[in-house]
Amino acid sequence: MNPLERPIVNWFKKNKRDLPWRDTSPWGVLVSEYMLQQTPVNRVLPKWIEWMDRWPTPKDLAAATPAELITAWGRLGYPRRALRLHSAAQVIAKDFNNEVPEDELTLRQLPGIGEYTAAAISAFAFQKRTLVMDVNIRRLLTRVIDGNEHPTPAPTSKEKNERQALVPVKDAHLWAAATMELGAVVCTSKNPKCELCPIMDICSWRILRYPKTDLIRKSQSWHGTDRKCRGTIVQALRENNSMTENAIKKLWPDESQVEKALVTLLEDQLIQSISRSRYRLPQ
Repeated sequence: MNPLERPIVNWFKKNKRDLPWRDTSPWGVLVSEYMLQQTPVNRVLPKWIEWMDRWPTPKDLAAATPAELITAWGRLGYPRRALRLHSAAQVIAKDFNNEVPEDELTLRQLPGIGEYTAAAISAFAFQKRTLVMDVNIRRLLTRVIDGNEHPTPAPTSKEKNERQALVPVKDAHLWAAATMELGAVVCTSKNPKCELCPIMDICSWRILRYPKTDLIRKSQSWHGTDRKCRGTIVQALRENNSMTENAIKKLWPDESQVEKALVTLLEDQLIQSISRSRYRLPQ
């Protein structure tokens, strides 16, 4: 047993948040992982409950229209994730007898599922021994083991190999959940609560007196961006059956940015043209 496992797992058992996807079906886990991609727990929680009530199985979601999904997705961000989840539900319903597959390689064949998401679903839904490495886990272990404030933007082969060696043979899913939770609520990116950490005394970053990282971490701008423009258009179409291009242009100060956004939204199949200059959510 690695020396970090017992104190972290014991801390987790006493302090873990009551999140409904921790006691749900594999489908519920899969839905949560799509929603939690780059979206905080507090925003996901009400939407996850709403979606699971409305679409409790892959077959149920597969039968929904894209417009229903995009509307229900609300402000979770990146509505393409909703369409990918829809496509995944259709594959699971048709090819896997409405059951989420267990192994990582099969999961990675589903739309919208990459290396991390496949490992997380396999671990949390089926208690498989996988290498789960979200940003919270990476930050925690980078600080404790390497003495650095933040991890690199993407994990290296060396980092993966070293973290794989830490994954316990038994109850690996608990290790993944516990390290993720500790990173999310205690070893936070800013203002970590070190006094609450169960491994405070063996943390290399603390022992080294919290050296600052050499990495420049830039926060993404939102105001005035193409992404915000796209989001404004999609939200307006959630609230209206359809809108003319002229009406849409009144939502945003830069007409050329709206024209560009309409093109990319059509390419991503997030909106639909129903005439030369009128748009709606895809049906």
